[in-house]
Amino acid sequence: MLHSVAVRRFGARAFFGLLLVLGGLLVSDYGVSWDEPTDQRNGLVSLRYLADLTLGHEPYPIEQYRDSDHGVLFELPMTLVARYGLGLVGEQVDRDYYLIRHGLTFLLVLGGLGALYGLARLRLRRPGLALLPVALFVLSPRLFAESFYNAKDLLFLAVFTVGTFTLARLVQRPTLGRALLHGLATAAAVDVRLLGLLLIPFTLGLLLLAGLLPTPPGGPRPRQVGALAGAYLLAAAGATVAGWPYLWADPLSRLLLAFQRMSHFPWQGEVLYWGKLEQAQQLPWHYGPVWLLITTPVAYWLAAGAGLALAAIGLLRRPLERLRTFSGRLDLLFCGWLLLPFALVIGLHSVLYDGWRHLYFVYPALLLLAVSGGEQLWQRGRRSRWGWPLLLGLGLLAGLELGLTAVRMVRMHPQQQVYFSFLTNQQVEDNFERDYWGLAYRQGLEYLVRRHPTGPIYVAATEQTPLFNNLIWLTPADQQRIQLVAEPGPGRYYLFGYRAWPGAAPAGRGRAVYQVKADGLTILSVLYEP
Repeated sequence: MLHSVAVRRFGARAFFGLLLVLGGLLVSDYGVSWDEPTDQRNGLVSLRYLADLTLGHEPYPIEQYRDSDHGVLFELPMTLVARYGLGLVGEQVDRDYYLIRHGLTFLLVLGGLGALYGLARLRLRRPGLALLPVALFVLSPRLFAESFYNAKDLLFLAVFTVGTFTLARLVQRPTLGRALLHGLATAAAVDVRLLGLLLIPFTLGLLLLAGLLPTPPGGPRPRQVGALAGAYLLAAAGATVAGWPYLWADPLSRLLLAFQRMSHFPWQGEVLYWGKLEQAQQLPWHYGPVWLLITTPVAYWLAAGAGLALAAIGLLRRPLERLRTFSGRLDLLFCGWLLLPFALVIGLHSVLYDGWRHLYFVYPALLLLAVSGGEQLWQRGRRSRWGWPLLLGLGLLAGLELGLTAVRMVRMHPQQQVYFSFLTNQQVEDNFERDYWGLAYRQGLEYLVRRHPTGPIYVAATEQTPLFNNLIWLTPADQQRIQLVAEPGPGRYYLFGYRAWPGAAPAGRGRAVYQVKADGLTILSVLYEP
């Protein structure tokens, strides 16, 4: 028995160790995303505010900064690393800064995957099977790639998963220590993104269940539950304010303002959706669900649908009996984790853009329900004469898709952020956004300096921001040779990134001399006019 436990522990550690090695090998391959300089600036604003308070100066009016209502739990420490670790001043960055930033982002996401493994062990009670949701996450091309450079959505996914894990442990054994630890985890989630507040109703609801429907034999009494809830709320509130300088002057009113802004984020851009340019403020309700379906391997969301249905049937058929069990409470938590954020976004008419990235944090719940649903179907079907071969066939098809997804990830590297699960490249080009992160500009710039090893290179682009961001990957001498111009023309290159653009590149801007493709999908064209 002890030998088997040791083997399982070694297997899990080896698995995560391999992921760590894989991340170290790949971290230098990804470009700089559109938002990273903006996120860095947010950390700088908070650092200046802290410095003013420390030195007794008139504090910088942090509430007037446009992104001050975005948490800085990652950005503030990253700013300190840049200033005191790398000697960078202000908004100054270099290649090492982004390598460290991407490496730390991946490490934090890996920590979130550790929490996902912990949740799977609690629900499935099989350590070997509990690694499957983590493996499915790694074989989710978009989310794996964004685990290196998306320090907003993927970092929030990680800390929300940690918060859900600490909640599950609190529900399993309600103690003061676990309540306080969960309060800190909740604060960390809120200090990355305000939607971390969802952990509060999840927590209070499950603690209420623990008080009203104690798990045999016995359980915490209502008074104990109330005390734990109070301790949790105090820890969460105190740590949230401590970790977010924007809140210090007036915590409650600024938190409400931040929530109001989040509910109706004032982004006025257009997105390409089903072949039409749509105002982000007026997107149809199905924008988020459709993007989830077309960018997630089909087997994952089909299995998650089965898991969701089985969990709902169990809860509806015998609600009191099911909710007295730990597994039933976890099923309720996972269902709420997956469905409630979509319901809130649809009900509040919240602004989404760049796919469903603002809702990525529900993805671990989808994977947990998928594996749980698959296991339950297998346990039920293997005893049936007809069910066993049917499930075996479905399992083989799912395994085939997993293998194909892994092959596609290798072929697409380092552009897995434009993975679509079942659409053809032509359907994607005509109907949906492609490289909205602007990462392909790195490959475009690297091509230009290879093509012209000496002399100035005159370059225009559809989007100046990602072009400028990715100059950092060139040598200082090559950066000096890139001359940015406003418009394409004779003797100039034009980098066309296809953001909010259906079909081929526009005519009259030159001929294509180079294209960045991801598994056949064109995501950047380098045009040249002689």
